[in-house]
Amino acid sequence: MAKSDAFPETFRTLRAILERHRGKMLVTADTPTDYQIASPTMVDRTGRPLFAAAVQIKKSYVSFHLMPVYANPALLATISPALRKRMQGKACFSFVTIEPADARELSVLTKKGLAGFKNLDLPWARPV
Repeated sequence: MAKSDAFPETFRTLRAILERHRGKMLVTADTPTDYQIASPTMVDRTGRPLFAAAVQIKKSYVSFHLMPVYANPALLATISPALRKRMQGKACFSFVTIEPADARELSVLTKKGLAGFKNLDLPWARPV
């Protein structure tokens, strides 16, 4: 199996993790290669819904972006060494294929992260 042959199944697995939060979050992208969710109540500096998470098929991997990991570094301490090896940058995980154990851990991490994401203290939302 070529690497890219595994991407659709990996994308479906990771997308399912985010879709569980569809009712509480705003879906901002929903295509066969890109699924993104954002806060329904917070906005970024330009007034768009605040990006929370995404799964995207890239050229050589499937990315899973989880901004709560960046916004709450304490979540990083809970990540297993196996999942940490998948990290690329501060809030992105890269996969060609995904093991069931990694999917379960990422699902728990996503649930915890999104639960805390609604209580962010955003610098641009503070009174001057």
